[in-house]
Amino acid sequence: MKKITFLLAFLCAGFLFAQNTMTPELLWQVKKVSPIGISENGEVLFYKVTTPNIPENSFDSKYYAMRVSGGNFAEVTKEEAKVADKNLSPDGNFLLIDKEVHVKDVMAKDIYSDLPKSDAYVYTSLDYRHWDKYNDGSYSHVFYKDVNTGAETDITPQQPYYTPQAPFGGDEDYIWGPKGENIFYVSKKLAGTDYAVSTNTDIYKYNLASKQTENITEENKGYDTQPAFSENGTLAWLQMKTDGYEADKNDIVVLENGVKQNLTAQWDGTVNGFTWAKNNKDIYFTAPVDGTKQIFKVDYPGKTRKMPLVEQLSKGQFDVTGIVAEIDGQLIVTRTDMNHATEIFSFNLKSNTFKQLTQVNTEFYGKLTLPTVEKRMVTTKDGKQMLVWVILPPNFDKNKKYPTLLYAQGGPQSALSQFYSTRWNFQLMASQGYIIVAPNRRGMPGHGVEWNEAISGDWGGGAMQDYLDAIDDVAKEPYVDNKRLGAIGASFGGYSVFRLAGNHEGRFKTFIAHDGVFDTRAMYGTTEELFFVNYDMGGAYWEKDNAIAQKAFNEFNPITYVDKWDTPIMIIQGGKDYRVPIEQGLGAFQAAQLQGIKSKLLYLPEENHWVLQPQNALIWQREFFNWLKETL
Repeated sequence: MKKITFLLAFLCAGFLFAQNTMTPELLWQVKKVSPIGISENGEVLFYKVTTPNIPENSFDSKYYAMRVSGGNFAEVTKEEAKVADKNLSPDGNFLLIDKEVHVKDVMAKDIYSDLPKSDAYVYTSLDYRHWDKYNDGSYSHVFYKDVNTGAETDITPQQPYYTPQAPFGGDEDYIWGPKGENIFYVSKKLAGTDYAVSTNTDIYKYNLASKQTENITEENKGYDTQPAFSENGTLAWLQMKTDGYEADKNDIVVLENGVKQNLTAQWDGTVNGFTWAKNNKDIYFTAPVDGTKQIFKVDYPGKTRKMPLVEQLSKGQFDVTGIVAEIDGQLIVTRTDMNHATEIFSFNLKSNTFKQLTQVNTEFYGKLTLPTVEKRMVTTKDGKQMLVWVILPPNFDKNKKYPTLLYAQGGPQSALSQFYSTRWNFQLMASQGYIIVAPNRRGMPGHGVEWNEAISGDWGGGAMQDYLDAIDDVAKEPYVDNKRLGAIGASFGGYSVFRLAGNHEGRFKTFIAHDGVFDTRAMYGTTEELFFVNYDMGGAYWEKDNAIAQKAFNEFNPITYVDKWDTPIMIIQGGKDYRVPIEQGLGAFQAAQLQGIKSKLLYLPEENHWVLQPQNALIWQREFFNWLKETL
């Protein structure tokens, strides 16, 4: 009898655990998989697994190796996870590195040596802060280091320019030329205010022998990034044509024998990242399409007059987030979807099929009941077809009614694809019993260049109607509780929440805005990348004859409608967010409080535009869902 009782208890416990759904605490047990690369013999895949450590408010990492063909994996040390070092010169004599170099005296203690304890800064131009850091007069520079003597040479001595690019650039911003006689690097060689209002990065060629530098993309005034050589020595890079437009169409450009060719100019899309094929004739790239991110291929015609052909190779309800390498007729890639964090896959180039190589979180997800992700096409008010992701709770019952959240994506020109986030996690939200409506409103890539560009100069126009069209369409379903609708979002999504709060005609019962733009005038006066607001808002608020700008700073300004606020609102703000600075969140909270509107402020003093510390992120989730339980 005891054996039977124990067996029943075991089976019941197993059944209950199998019915578990995602919680904030479980989300912070998900492991992050990061590929390191392929061994020089092409047989071994090295990757890193990072695990959140909540008690220590940090992350723990381990390193692994497995055969590219799949199968068993082994734990290795960080030093043993060796791949071909792209930063080592072809002859093995020099190593490329980057480090901070003091170029300007802007800190008072550098200007006044008798006051070493001062923490003051003195600026005479913009670029005084970026993302979450104040400019202290230091700039990232590239050096080549003699591996035998240790001698280091700065290739941009005393120049007030960044390589890698601030704030997110890495060693993808510099590479060796095929023979090692040249270094190619990305830099925006503008300083001060000129730097803050431009996106004109260029690719430069530095010659080790002459120490001379040549700008090879001088004629292009937008972004030039991600230089990469084919195995036979042909250079390609990504290019945006418009200065100041940080979300312009990104194209692949090839340079050979002094001739430049744009391979994707005629293709109605934008490139995320690319890698040369082993045959030196094709380039594989990833790009957003129809609410996902997929693998594409474009051929390089060389000297022929053939028009380059773009082909989509992969299809499915997932995101291919990066290409690691091409090995033996397959691509090694990273992939994710709204129910699964990143894992590493191989993609067979003949059959166009995937094989999952790592299974780091497979067992974890196998113990959870997952939400259902549905693709829905909604007709907008102006007759366009808009893709909308609808995420249904685990164990969804169409005969029940569910509270429903409209999700507003940030960017504003970032893809609302099959991403998996530790903060804006649809799996987690749906697992708390909410339906999520996530529209690919105008302004998002993956639906053609025209749709992507439609947001610039029109923040408060078509996109706002798209949100309402999406929620109104889904709300027709009998399982949506129309009396329990909320709207949530961050950055431009936070702007959208603030804008809808004064223009929703009673649709929503609650709002949550994270680092959102509340006052476009104050945003223009305090944000750091001025090129962004100049382009998206059409100019400065003092340009009285500029119709686009005047609309952005008045009609489309959320603060204009704050007197119409009548709905509970939660505001989240990072203290070190210099992209959407602190007065935006504080101003919104103050406006709500002074009007007697139920409101909450979650202030994260050490976080930037994101939430990076595990304990803060867990607080974010708990407060987020507490607010929804309280108000929805």
